Amino acid sequence: MHAVHVIAGLRATDGGPTYSVPRLCRALAAAGAKVDLMTVSENTEQDRTDGNYRERRFAWDGANLPLVRAVRRSSTLARSLRKEAHSADVVHDHGLWLLPNVYAGRAAERAGRPLIVAPRGMLSPTALSFSRLKKRLFWQVLQKSAVVRAACFHATSDQEYQEIRAFGFRQPVAIVPNGIDIEPVLSRGAAIPLAARTVLSLGRMHPKKGLDTLLAAWSKVEDAHPDCRLRIVGPSENGYDAKLRAQAAELNLSRVSIEGPVYGSEKSRAYADADIFVLSTLNDNFALTVAEALAAGVPVIATKGAPWQGLVEQGCGWWVDQGAQSLAAALSGALATPRDRLIAMGEKGRTWMQRDFSWEKVASDMLCVYQWLTHGGVHPSALQVS
Repeated sequence: MHAVHVIAGLRATDGGPTYSVPRLCRALAAAGAKVDLMTVSENTEQDRTDGNYRERRFAWDGANLPLVRAVRRSSTLARSLRKEAHSADVVHDHGLWLLPNVYAGRAAERAGRPLIVAPRGMLSPTALSFSRLKKRLFWQVLQKSAVVRAACFHATSDQEYQEIRAFGFRQPVAIVPNGIDIEPVLSRGAAIPLAARTVLSLGRMHPKKGLDTLLAAWSKVEDAHPDCRLRIVGPSENGYDAKLRAQAAELNLSRVSIEGPVYGSEKSRAYADADIFVLSTLNDNFALTVAEALAAGVPVIATKGAPWQGLVEQGCGWWVDQGAQSLAAALSGALATPRDRLIAMGEKGRTWMQRDFSWEKVASDMLCVYQWLTHGGVHPSALQVS
């Protein structure tokens, strides 16, 4: 099996897919598939090859021109993709609304290869509400013709499956979640008092993440929990961190820190030092940070904008309605929970991640979908055809 994957970019600031897409590719390669991942990069580098996995980065055309950068035009990627598609069994595109996503559809059609499209949350009502007019124009002029002939869609949750159907697509949909790497659990930082509680929110600072609502909720519980603090950590988009700091000042919040992004060991340390993880999102198709927190043994509060009802079912967190009142109630309950109970919840979450979200299982399910697309036969268990 030879699969060509396409993603518009792999900058850390682009969010969860910059981890989950290359990791999926590596897992597929480890399972025996030949995998090429093709992307656009500001700094093109020599191809990276690791066994069956090859990662190729192509230059932006006119990278200094704002409009060209905005759509990530790359003629070298387009040409190479047209050539590579002819030797592939499937073309797997990740994302929408950028030219590399258009190239993938066109290359698959010209080569007569099945195209599988992973919207990566970009068909949710919340995501569609941002830059709505630009997306409508892009859809009519470029994106529609490249996607409507897709043989299959890839959703990372039941919620995203519903969003694909709501948009009007009737093709089969493979519901295959992201996986998560299970790392050793780090001990809590020695400098943090045992009586203290740290609530962590980690991820992109963007209006869709509901961080303004989180601050409003925190303002309702901060005074009642003087030993607790809230950390909001991650890359900021379009200066959104400044708006959050201004809101925190207006609310007179004294134990809130709004920090820049952390990666690698710093990110692992942030999870290790957290007692509770909170995701206040308006909409997320998967929310990889929830899986990361659970894998690190941290119980989670997530709003119903993300598909994590299993937090309640597995006894490792809270899944609550959106809004400051509901979020404040969940925070208050979590902060009042004894530490040993929080630790036990975190252990349940880690066990859940090990059981159901291993990359080996994800790769196996995806390969079954690829085999069905190329050879037919019995529908894989991950496939929804209704």
